Amino acid sequence: MNKLLFSLPLFVLIFSVTPQVFAEYEDTIVVLETDSGRLIMEFFPDVAPNHVENFVTLAEDGFYTGTIFHRIIEGFMIQGGDPKTADPNYSMSEWGTGDPGYKIDAEFNNIEHKRGIVSMARSADPNSAGSQFFIVHKDSNFLDGQYTVFGRILTDESFETLDRIATMNTAPNDQPMDAWKVIVKNVKVLERSELSNLPEFVIPEINDEPTLMAPTTSQPNSFPQFGISFTSPAGWLVQTPDQVSSSTPDIVVVGPKTSNSNPAVSITIQRNSQSLETAVEKLRQQVEPLIQNGALTIVSEYGTQIDEKNAYVLNAIGHFEDREEIEQKIGFSSILIKSDYDMLYTLQYSDNMETFENDLDTYSNLINSIEFSDIEFAKVPVGGESEDGGYSGTLQTEEEGGGCLIATAAYGSEMAPQVQFLREIRDGKVMTTQSGTVFMTGFNQFYYSFSPAVADYERENPVFKEAVKVTLTPMLTSLTLLNYVDIDSEQEILGYGIGIILLNIGMYFVAPAAAIIAIKNKIKRQ
Repeated sequence: MNKLLFSLPLFVLIFSVTPQVFAEYEDTIVVLETDSGRLIMEFFPDVAPNHVENFVTLAEDGFYTGTIFHRIIEGFMIQGGDPKTADPNYSMSEWGTGDPGYKIDAEFNNIEHKRGIVSMARSADPNSAGSQFFIVHKDSNFLDGQYTVFGRILTDESFETLDRIATMNTAPNDQPMDAWKVIVKNVKVLERSELSNLPEFVIPEINDEPTLMAPTTSQPNSFPQFGISFTSPAGWLVQTPDQVSSSTPDIVVVGPKTSNSNPAVSITIQRNSQSLETAVEKLRQQVEPLIQNGALTIVSEYGTQIDEKNAYVLNAIGHFEDREEIEQKIGFSSILIKSDYDMLYTLQYSDNMETFENDLDTYSNLINSIEFSDIEFAKVPVGGESEDGGYSGTLQTEEEGGGCLIATAAYGSEMAPQVQFLREIRDGKVMTTQSGTVFMTGFNQFYYSFSPAVADYERENPVFKEAVKVTLTPMLTSLTLLNYVDIDSEQEILGYGIGIILLNIGMYFVAPAAAIIAIKNKIKRQ
């Protein structure tokens, strides 16, 4: 996924506001008009009152007029609502980073992300929604409970428009090639009675899985897949974000907003043979240019121990200018910890300097609660499972991408259905047996020796990217056969696996070779 906008809910406040908001917006309809057609939306003010009010208010104020559906992924979703897409002063590289100048707290609910659902985009911070929203093109239940659903499109015309937009030609970064076709030219806020032939309101499908919600008390958190556990503070929300890029942290702990930002602790884990001293030196090299140009001031740095592991601490202040050229100061505390089995943990706490020190004790308590698991991660393949229940999860080395790099680059996102499908086949079928695990261990060593270079070339060359998509299609088709079989033994994974391999060899090598031989023979006869 691109770096886009993707607290504790105030239950008493929400409860008191909901009846009023529901009464005001239960019959509200918003119509977005584009050259690709109209999108007619209805809303769920009973479960997301603040998001509904925010969206309708922005629509009434003309905020969305002139904006573009800037991110389009067929089979997944279309995303819009960024004011920077309507401002010629911003380049296309900045699309997806805009907001209305404020953020609203999450209202996660159990409505499923089915086709046509309208949900709010946000970053890793659950309380970072502003104006950007997305419309689900194909069912995407892996988003359930993690993004605020607040509406849906409701007419056949709208779904036809959704399909036209979702199937548009896009650039490698998922931006539309013909942006003029997806400009929101006009926005209307109407009452349901003002439009004819609208279907009656039907209660949306509900997911039984619990939604993300910050605990009211301190909570122990254990992550055997990462070999770490800690106690999160009361009111802080713990997440494991989708690994959309190499810079995405493995764990994020976000606190309630205390100023114009949320305090947050990110944890990134790498499986790497480098020493702590080498990691520290690399960090110093990264921050040195920032120090030289005045963007970063080092406050302190020192060595210490955390859970009896060697660690390095760097405290700093970042100096930034906002859009109004007003200097903002952000406090940073970065910790590098070298654990057993060549595991390197990078933890970073950051917040606006106005409130940074207020949460230092909270942050210190979290750090002091850290315990590392005694698991031999180095012997566990990426995505695999150890005998004692530990996982390697998304752990990466400098050489590894931690996922299907080629497919991700081809389809534009870790969240693309094709990539999700490959991951499900790997984790739900292949990795459930010892023989499958052994195979993946050897395959990963081979795959990651060349896949980063292929993925990079895909991003640079759209023609090559499309060729890779075409090449992957037969393999994806053949792998769907595994969804129709039950694999409960070593013999079955070997049998089905060998069968699928032979099928792919036939498609990719035998058939083309036979075709070439046939053509050559025909030429000779002529």
